[in-house]
Amino acid sequence: MKATTRDVNDIAIIKVDGKITIGAGDQQLRDVIAGASSKKILLDLSGVTTIDSSGIGELVGSYTTVTNKGGKLKLLHLPAKLNELLHVTQLITVFEVYENEQEAINSF
Repeated sequence: MKATTRDVNDIAIIKVDGKITIGAGDQQLRDVIAGASSKKILLDLSGVTTIDSSGIGELVGSYTTVTNKGGKLKLLHLPAKLNELLHVTQLITVFEVYENEQEAINSF
């Protein structure tokens, strides 16, 4: 997994590419989110090729951690497979999901 971060206003936009799987990607995702420059985080998942149960668990764990610290974690550009997984697990009701970056930024 590779992640790049850029700041827009006071929002950290984290673009994730590659696999979010047990052993590497899940821990990397946790570290990148923990090190974000803002409590407002927009996670762009358009480059995610594979995600497993550990990756889903890390998304939920990161969401909880950020929320408990008074922040917001929102998702952008879900790949079809991840969108389907979030619907099947009903986690789609937990996350705010956007397809348009500007709409996502405005939602903060």
